[in-house]
Amino acid sequence: MNPLEHRIGYKFRNSLLLAEALTHPSLGHETQRHHFDNQRLEFLGDAVLQLIFTEHLFRLFPHFSEGQLTKLRSRLVSREGLKVHSINIGLGTYLMMGRGEEASGGRQRASILADAFEALVGAMYLDSDLEVVRRFILDEAHDDIQRLTHQPLEVNPKGQLQEILQSISPKSPVYEIVSQTGPEHQKLFVANVLWDGLALGSGNGSSKKQAETAAALAALKGKVWESGTREAISESEPEPQITAPEEEPVSEESLKKRTRKKAAEDVSGSSSGSIPT
Repeated sequence: MNPLEHRIGYKFRNSLLLAEALTHPSLGHETQRHHFDNQRLEFLGDAVLQLIFTEHLFRLFPHFSEGQLTKLRSRLVSREGLKVHSINIGLGTYLMMGRGEEASGGRQRASILADAFEALVGAMYLDSDLEVVRRFILDEAHDDIQRLTHQPLEVNPKGQLQEILQSISPKSPVYEIVSQTGPEHQKLFVANVLWDGLALGSGNGSSKKQAETAAALAALKGKVWESGTREAISESEPEPQITAPEEEPVSEESLKKRTRKKAAEDVSGSSSGSIPT
């Protein structure tokens, strides 16, 4: 029993099936020779995983609808999830691949590790039977399944944030990738989420999607839009104040004319009054 077989607790009767599962297509492309690879076993293993998880979830959540069960299964068979299983058993160490692929970080690349895990499952199924593979899969995914039982509804920070913001304004949040660093197989992305002129949060992750999700989580915690709304109200324009127009200065000549006119009006008023008897 080789180290990988010891780790997965299964001894292959046909060692060629295991070798095929561990052979990446880049090996044949680089050598320019006809060489088997793990793509066909990957196809088979994907179907076996789907069947095992589908049946298990069907029994575990008897009151869930088809749509809910589909979402749960997608979390179990996601690329990131299968990558973790590959890392747990050290699968990347045993892969056979071209030098160029290996130099570019192929042994740590999520897609390659996830595909290799599916191929291993397919090879194990052909070498044994469904029950053997079922025990292996459910044992490897035990922690993931436990998390599903405690939190069956998927947490969707981006969806929650959009729902909250659109209850305030029809504008949707915008995500921007502001930087990416590191080698190709270990990229680190940084994302900002903006809305209505406000910077709501920032986050990072090994993929653009993870960085955007982290930014949405930061925004949900910070709730910048609440203070932003209050500031917008407090900074609104003050009501215009009405002031009386200033009187034009009166010249000395104008003042004399007004005085003479007033005196004339007083004399006129006296003469036109009633005659005492």
